[in-house]
Amino acid sequence: MSPEGVPATSRVLVTGSAGRMGRSVVTTLAAAGHEVIGVDSAPGTPRAAAATLPADLTDLGEAHSVLTRFRPDAVVHLAAIAVPFGRTDATTFRVNTQLAFNMCAASVALEVPKLVVASSPTVMGYGAPGGWVPDYLPLDEEHPTRPWNVYSLSKLVAEQTMGSYARSGTGTRMAAFRPCFVVAPEEWEGAPTQSGHTLRERLDEPAIGSVSLFNYLDARDAGAFVDALLTGLPRLERNGEVFFAGAGDALAREPLAELLPRFLPETKEPAEVLTGTAAAFSAAKAERLLGWTAQRSWRTELA
Repeated sequence: MSPEGVPATSRVLVTGSAGRMGRSVVTTLAAAGHEVIGVDSAPGTPRAAAATLPADLTDLGEAHSVLTRFRPDAVVHLAAIAVPFGRTDATTFRVNTQLAFNMCAASVALEVPKLVVASSPTVMGYGAPGGWVPDYLPLDEEHPTRPWNVYSLSKLVAEQTMGSYARSGTGTRMAAFRPCFVVAPEEWEGAPTQSGHTLRERLDEPAIGSVSLFNYLDARDAGAFVDALLTGLPRLERNGEVFFAGAGDALAREPLAELLPRFLPETKEPAEVLTGTAAAFSAAKAERLLGWTAQRSWRTELA
């Protein structure tokens, strides 16, 4: 047993296990000694998984069947349409919200002890065509959410779905997290990121990264965050917490106090506090409650 009284290893079912973040989450959890079950409709789940299963989790019956088959100690729900505008709005909203509902409903019905749901920092509303002014920087979990596109709306609905189940009196301990722009290990070597640009292009052309406020997170750090969250869930005072997970610095060569006003003039005053390499998103809550901080920076990882 761990010091928190939680089994040192457990069976963890990861949805979206073949995705950019999912692959590293599977690998990290397996390396930590967990038995990982990967569920994804696409191939590519790492061999570190003890078992894999293709499944359509937008079907509630299939979600129940998957959890009944494997009886996991924890579910990490990452599966989703992962970027805005990649599909029609109707499809993005339907798929992402149905996935979140099904995994929450099935986990609670089958009394899965732990559930983690992936959200997105886009719920903050940056990039809105009509302009965006943060109440303050760096952004934290207390900042109001202001989604303006269907993708970010679907992620907020996923968070709120988790929150409603957490408030229902369920014995399932659950939380949501907002991973910043995820960088897979191969992308440090020059593979295209989810935006289609390389990391060097994002650094050389700041306009690219300005859209997401220069945030990022190494996928392996995302895996470590999930492991820390699964360990810490039982001791969190409140069920249904939400966390940001991001690198400790910005994906930029210049201080954000200078860069952000250049591309988003309305951020000039709140950005003044972002001195040096400081990021626009704060992961202080994760450090305070889970003991997690990102270990990787573009300054050391970029090939």
